[in-house]
Amino acid sequence: MPDTLPLSQLYERVRPVVPPVEWPAFADDIAAIRALKRERDAVILAHNYQTPEIFHCVANITGDSLALAREAAKTDARVIVLAGVHFMAETSKLLNPDKTVLVPDLRAGCSLAESITAADVRLLRRRYPGVPVVSYVNTSAAVKAESDICCTSGNAKRIVESLGVPRVIMLPDEYLAQNVAAETAVEIVAWHGRCEVHERFSAAEVRTLRAEHPGLVVLAHPECPPDVVAAADFAGSTAAMSDYVARRHPARVVLLTECSMSDNVALAHPEVAFVRPCNLCPHMKRITLANIRQALETMTHAVTIDPSIADPARRAVERMLAV
Repeated sequence: MPDTLPLSQLYERVRPVVPPVEWPAFADDIAAIRALKRERDAVILAHNYQTPEIFHCVANITGDSLALAREAAKTDARVIVLAGVHFMAETSKLLNPDKTVLVPDLRAGCSLAESITAADVRLLRRRYPGVPVVSYVNTSAAVKAESDICCTSGNAKRIVESLGVPRVIMLPDEYLAQNVAAETAVEIVAWHGRCEVHERFSAAEVRTLRAEHPGLVVLAHPECPPDVVAAADFAGSTAAMSDYVARRHPARVVLLTECSMSDNVALAHPEVAFVRPCNLCPHMKRITLANIRQALETMTHAVTIDPSIADPARRAVERMLAV
């Protein structure tokens, strides 16, 4: 839809969160990006944490990590631009080895992905022989290649239980592992990685928000600390949080996750009041309209993965998608 709407109508979609003074500069890049997508046979995949002018105005496919992984496997376009962080672009490349996958800024990393290496996984396997490794998609292709299966925050419990074993190694997010462990009888060996966005939320902050906003519904991402999840009304992936708002239409809600998520969901639900404690992901915010445009103009930066890593990493992702 963004590629067919006139720019004036496109602005109406984001007017509540994009000041009029900023729109002319955005509009120039948006028009150029739409033309370049046609020229390059390209699609843009945008994560839920992207800013509204990207998420609502140039993206062809939007969603959480799981949705983007599934859609990346289906696209017929020759070029994929991943408006997100590097591990997401790698996952798209794993599922589309014959397509060109571009990431607009090579510095768009992830604190979770950087918290563990392939060598760490090999050490864990030696310490826990025979215990399967469940790797969060927020990891490098090299780590995925050392894993048995991948998971996302939306399917982690299902993936863990699908293995039919009493114990699994789950990495790298310590809090996600602890939150899943609270919901399953499977023993989980956790790594010590944390998301620099979600680890900053606290149960005390939840109590303060409730005191300041009576009737507030609190939705938390499972990368938050367990006491935050326990204090929330609902915990789930970004897709699950968005679905909750769409189904329940709470009068007032707070999403304990990256703050652009609230902007994007709020635009679809003007009847809901959003409280916005803003924890920004510095890596997600490296992606801009300007560097998406540059990526399509110059066909940079193309993601490449060593075949010796790509093949086993792809199997781990495909096993997840098959569950």
